[in-house]
Amino acid sequence: MDDFKHLTEAMHDFVTRKGWYAPNSKRPQTPRNLAISLVLEASEILEHFQWGEECADKAALADELADVMLYLLQLASLHDIDLYQAARNKLARNLKREWE
Repeated sequence: MDDFKHLTEAMHDFVTRKGWYAPNSKRPQTPRNLAISLVLEASEILEHFQWGEECADKAALADELADVMLYLLQLASLHDIDLYQAARNKLARNLKREWE
């Protein structure tokens, strides 16, 4: 859990250093913009599997996965959601579910 907290802090530090939290930013970090960016980055993961079942460039895939994770952390943090705990809670609920 401390790793999530430190990563979230590092993400906020990065965004602050880039000036993206500033009111006049060309890349305003609003929840809507973050949600859009999250989906766009997630779709970039698909490119690595577009023509086959295996990923040819794992380093590039890792970068895309990291982008998705950072947007998730930022969106969760801005809404005061402990993403680590939310994931644990969801796993616990899913254990009780049945899929056909």
